[in-house]
Amino acid sequence: MICETVKKGTDCFLMKSSGCSFPGGSCKPIIDKCEGCAKVTEVEDKKYCLSYPDPESRWLAGTCNLATHIKRDVEQIKKKINPLKASKKGIRS
Repeated sequence: MICETVKKGTDCFLMKSSGCSFPGGSCKPIIDKCEGCAKVTEVEDKKYCLSYPDPESRWLAGTCNLATHIKRDVEQIKKKINPLKASKKGIRS
């Protein structure tokens, strides 16, 4: 539905017929770490994330997984392998 609170005129997945379904009733502006992301839109001189209504909470645990402007290392993407399970797999082959 079309947002009627802070991002007036944009399509918002949180907007329901009864109003904004996000706790607090409206989306929050982006933080400095979000600058440069492709998912940022500017509405009435304020910038908002199109994918998440509270961008600050996405950055609490490290980097935002939705950020398009951050290059991730291959080492960050690889899963940590449990040595015990790896040795058991080696025995089976």
